[in-house]
Amino acid sequence: MQAAYLNTRVTLFKSRLWPGDQVSALIDAHDDELPVLLEQHGLKLLAGGYVDDDPRSLEARIVSILLEETRILLRPLTGESRQFLLYWIERFEVSNVKSLIRAKMAGETVSATAARLLDLGDFTRLDADALMRVEDVTELMRRLEHTNYAEIVRNARQAFEDSHDPFILDATLDRAYYDGLIRRARSLAPEIGASFEQLLAGLIDRINLVWLLRYRFNYGLPPAQVYYLLLTPGYRLTPERLRVLVAKEDVKAVLAALPDELARALAGVDTIPEVAARLEQTALDHARAVLDRTDHPLARTLAYLMLRESGLRDLRAVLRGRRLALPVDDIRLAVGA
Repeated sequence: MQAAYLNTRVTLFKSRLWPGDQVSALIDAHDDELPVLLEQHGLKLLAGGYVDDDPRSLEARIVSILLEETRILLRPLTGESRQFLLYWIERFEVSNVKSLIRAKMAGETVSATAARLLDLGDFTRLDADALMRVEDVTELMRRLEHTNYAEIVRNARQAFEDSHDPFILDATLDRAYYDGLIRRARSLAPEIGASFEQLLAGLIDRINLVWLLRYRFNYGLPPAQVYYLLLTPGYRLTPERLRVLVAKEDVKAVLAALPDELARALAGVDTIPEVAARLEQTALDHARAVLDRTDHPLARTLAYLMLRESGLRDLRAVLRGRRLALPVDDIRLAVGA
């Protein structure tokens, strides 16, 4: 009964995904047509923002849409499957944790900090009001270690105390969150099956490779520090492989040393943005295949949420581009339309 409900709900939600031709039509539409087109596709929240009667940011409205859909998909789930999906959306509260820390480092007022935070409604687990009023960053981090995010924050606090570098702090928080996601996914994988594991492999391998390239060649971090910041319980990029890759002297050498499956996916690519875009597209193509199949309902649910979030962020790029009066060709390039 639970599996049937979830599969049916995901199949119904599938119609909410925007095909490429509809995204293209949104780029070309007249300003007056945009809110109508968005409302016709059930995106009244985005339409409201476009006509300036919704004060929330586009990001906040996208998160609100994702949380409402996740709330519905959670209804039939119990046990580890439910906990996994809840952890999946905790990414947004981890974003709030980062905002709280940055605001405290910058000495922002409580009101300015509050404006930065995403409203997560019933999914909120932090007492943000109390956290905004602590004395300094050190006290904030200590308080966070007594919340549901202790697992994520503990190593980040140590990293901050060692370096006082906000970049390292953010990177350590991200690593801790995704390490937790991998552990939860691997606990479920024998029950859910190969499609679920492949969805996670596409996500984690992309994150690892893009982080490695950015940290080494954009930020100039030494190999040992880069390795520390990566997700070492990886998939195709095993810890041993990552140790080899972080020691390479340039992007080309890293790409030449990738395992065959990743090397094939990245054939003809030679820049970091191209690597990120190609791997994301490959992962989304796989998610569409999982969603179209009669697969385990949790695998189809994760595939849908991945596709939905990517699609909403494309719409955000279109709306921002339209607001900024960017050339149509630039907007198309940004969303791949």
